[in-house]
Amino acid sequence: MQTFPQTFNGTWEGTMPDPAALREVALILRDGDDVAVATQDLDEGRTLRFPDGDRTIGTPVPRGHKVALRDLPTGARIHKYGQVIGRATAPIRAGDHVHAHNLGMDAVEHDYEFGTAGVVITPAAEVRTFQGYRRADGRVGTRNYVGIVTSVNCSASTARMIADQFRGPLMDAYPHVDGVVALAHDSGCGLVPASEGGQILQRTLRGYATHPNIGGLLVLGLGCEMIAVQTLLADLDAPADTLIERMTIQETGGVRATVRAGTEVVRTMLVRLDERRRETVPASALVLGLNCGGSDGYSGITANPALGHASDLLVAQGATTVLAETPEVFGAEHLLTRRAVSRDVGQRLLDRIAWWHTYVEAGGGTLDNNPSPGNKAGGLTTILEKSLGAVAKGGSAPLTAVYEYAERVTEPGFTFMDTPGYDPVSVTGLVAGGATVVCFTTGRGSVLGGKPAPVLKIATNSEIYQRMRDDMDLDTGGIVAGTTTIRAVGEEIFEAVLAAASGRLTASEDLDLGRDEFVPWQLGAVT
Repeated sequence: MQTFPQTFNGTWEGTMPDPAALREVALILRDGDDVAVATQDLDEGRTLRFPDGDRTIGTPVPRGHKVALRDLPTGARIHKYGQVIGRATAPIRAGDHVHAHNLGMDAVEHDYEFGTAGVVITPAAEVRTFQGYRRADGRVGTRNYVGIVTSVNCSASTARMIADQFRGPLMDAYPHVDGVVALAHDSGCGLVPASEGGQILQRTLRGYATHPNIGGLLVLGLGCEMIAVQTLLADLDAPADTLIERMTIQETGGVRATVRAGTEVVRTMLVRLDERRRETVPASALVLGLNCGGSDGYSGITANPALGHASDLLVAQGATTVLAETPEVFGAEHLLTRRAVSRDVGQRLLDRIAWWHTYVEAGGGTLDNNPSPGNKAGGLTTILEKSLGAVAKGGSAPLTAVYEYAERVTEPGFTFMDTPGYDPVSVTGLVAGGATVVCFTTGRGSVLGGKPAPVLKIATNSEIYQRMRDDMDLDTGGIVAGTTTIRAVGEEIFEAVLAAASGRLTASEDLDLGRDEFVPWQLGAVT
């Protein structure tokens, strides 16, 4: 304790505690970083013991936000995670809050390396298993759904009416079927099928139609659309044991007649699908989608690296994991190319980044328009900072393949899919590509679902986990609190993935979410 005189209408002796060490209230992520991340609200005027001496907090620093470790002049590059996250736009003093008012984007220039990281994931000594539905093409489903795929928005309401006939207690008669889901969307006509947007939509619809979690399929159209029912079914590479029916509203006699006929078709499918049973299969059969949304300053410190460790554990089992959200790896793509198994794989990622530059510029924007207002409120300032945290979901395994949106994922190991950062569109692409389980990290609080694939939502901090307990599956906040580790939480996520794959309901499934989160990426002119 430090004793000193204080004066207030007289003189008296008081005591004041020594300043707390910065490391007790903030995290320094890498040696050489210019900022630390506050683990509690830091009040203006508070004195803390920094590595180079006592410093006073200049302005309030909210939990999850950045505090400067040293004086930084205007124009100085600012480092976090050992990487540049932007430049100072004003003089910054040690102890200041570092955010949008004094930190801006920096030009991203990287000397890309391919396959230089030298990472190797050793195959697991113990083969882990889950209880899944083995399909005729060798793939394994984690759920057993009837899917109603709509070829056009004109059939969307009818598809929902049919699916609504099978909600509630009626499904108790089919305990081995997970439900009936209407995969309705906002397109399918006025869009040239051969165009880039038309190809993406068809790839997405066909991806869901052939998904291993779909045991029964009804393809429903209006009858005069550009992307017709017969187009979607032509040469469809569905498992041979998928029950497939087709129907158009015009041929069937209108909405009421189609709902009656569709209901009978689905009821017949349910009887047959209920005869199927889960069986023990190796974890190598899993395809795990890796996504995040509503990120905060803790995302790259807790949930994302913990999910990255779980990804590595799955890769060690021979499984497939798929990172996505191309605009949210921008600025950190050099870390992924170093892990590419070949120059071709790394270049494919860079080609998708280049495509995005052209795409957003044509729309009058830039890739650094991200982060969102919610991300910024949570402590993320630039897309460079956000991306460095986002790529942590991919762990450390070699990058084996890069896919276009909704392209079927066939290569085992850690892979990447080109998707937008918008959560439902990104997850729709992952599921269309074959993801049978999705892990979704969130710091601000997401309520996403993803039928027919279960979605595990992973909270980056304990506060949001407790506040939205019914919506969250896992809490990673103990990593910051020091009560657990990234490795231990990663193992917990790994076990939760196996449990969800075996049929345990996720929070989003318990709430029956996922019916409205089927959102294919819409691209191109509509005429």
